[in-house]
Amino acid sequence: MAKHKGPTTLHMDPALVRYNNMWINRHKHFRWTPRSAWLTLVYCVLVPIPLGIAGYMTDGKWNMRGKRKGDLISEY
Repeated sequence: MAKHKGPTTLHMDPALVRYNNMWINRHKHFRWTPRSAWLTLVYCVLVPIPLGIAGYMTDGKWNMRGKRKGDLISEY
């Protein structure tokens, strides 16, 4: 494909350029605060543990394969 060789006519919005630079360099300015520590704890520990327990407790209780109208999905 042909490439335009002249100066670009697209002018970048300065606010979008600053936002993009902030997004790219976010890891350089990250700081552990009580809020960031709490959110990390919640999303890495307190959410997966109940989901794992619920999945383990309901494992094998329902069988959705090969059921017809009127058949029960519970195995117990």
